[in-house]
Amino acid sequence: MKRTQFPKPNLTDPIQWFLKHVTSGGVLLIFVTFLALLWANSPMKGYYESLWEYDFILGLAPFELKKSLLHWINDGMMAIFFFVVGLEIKREFIAGELSSFRQAIFPVFGAIGGMVVPILLFVSFGFSGEMSQGWGIPMATDIAFSLAILGILGKKVPLSLKIFLTALAIVDDLGAVLVIAMFYSNTILWYYLFFALGLLMILFAANYFNIQNLYLYTYVGFIIWLLFLKSGIHPTIAGVLVAFSIPMRPKIHINDFMPRIKEGLKHFSTLPRDDKKFVMTNKQLAAIDQVESLVKKTQSPLQMIEHNLSGVVNYLILPLFALANAGVTILSPGSPLSSGAILNDLSIAIAVSLVFGKAIGISLFSWLAVKLKLSVKPRNIPWKAFVGLGFIGGIGFTMSLFISSLAFETQELMNQAKIGIFFGSIAAGLIGFYILKSSLKKEVA
Repeated sequence: MKRTQFPKPNLTDPIQWFLKHVTSGGVLLIFVTFLALLWANSPMKGYYESLWEYDFILGLAPFELKKSLLHWINDGMMAIFFFVVGLEIKREFIAGELSSFRQAIFPVFGAIGGMVVPILLFVSFGFSGEMSQGWGIPMATDIAFSLAILGILGKKVPLSLKIFLTALAIVDDLGAVLVIAMFYSNTILWYYLFFALGLLMILFAANYFNIQNLYLYTYVGFIIWLLFLKSGIHPTIAGVLVAFSIPMRPKIHINDFMPRIKEGLKHFSTLPRDDKKFVMTNKQLAAIDQVESLVKKTQSPLQMIEHNLSGVVNYLILPLFALANAGVTILSPGSPLSSGAILNDLSIAIAVSLVFGKAIGISLFSWLAVKLKLSVKPRNIPWKAFVGLGFIGGIGFTMSLFISSLAFETQELMNQAKIGIFFGSIAAGLIGFYILKSSLKKEVA
């Protein structure tokens, strides 16, 4: 009897799905950003500004939380974004591209350089007062926009280069999270924070004992977010910490899955194929329930949640964030553009730090990792391509806008920062695109 040949599993399929998903979200993000700019510079500008100031109330008096729509997006919905970032970081460090020293050190070195050099470049401008608080803005890389640029290049870009950029952006996000927690949080109310950390320890204990009741992590996670909001630590940090507590191990090992599925399906082996009026027995219904339970228990809770939330983040939360935060008036009288503030030292410093700080930092530190024999550069990819990738890493956008909203209280400085982020990200993306295009001439099959 001829043996049925099953196709070998392609281990890069999940990575390819992730890259395609994020790239599509990046295209949407570009569209929404231009929409926000057009809206903020149109006769409908007043509606744009008043929309985000509208107060939205959660709960009932006296237990109610009243925040503007802008705050709900930046403090609430972005906590879900950071939660997914935390899931990605945990997955990569446990079973992904960052799970071994040799694999991790190449993008980790690049990410460190991509954070340190832009910060040093910004600090070299010698700002004082509130303007000096913007040092964290150019350290971020926007993974959605960056992968969207690589997506435009299509098959010219090898998968190894995409994985490098993804891993680099994840380490970059981790660095941004630490910077936000340590330097961009308000006065800390410690009793709220200690209570939140106590609840977080409960979730980590549940993870240790492989308790996979997602209602527990959801409800306790929401309370932790609320306590972080009250404590003065930015509540998006709660999203990352709760993500680290989500179990990675499935209840049933994948090697035990098929035998147990076959055991559950054996009740159907004698089914008459031509009986259209067949009604299943209780044993057969129980077998279906057993198979459904096995499927759920074989999935990693972390991967399942990440898979289900990635669409919400890329197609709802990030576009809403961009729509609410990317609108800066540049055409009306007294606006940054018309007043010449587009050439303000702050906007120039941010743009220069994003473009050249990222390019120098990422490419130089990646080269050092190889020269110090800590890692190996992927074969058939020239160093010129990594220089281009370094420029693409200068697309800061989402995280840069987010940090700018924390760094400045003055609207004028926020607008100048946005101008710097926009022009710096556009310049970095264009330069990186053309360098990569010239260095990767052949399509990868």
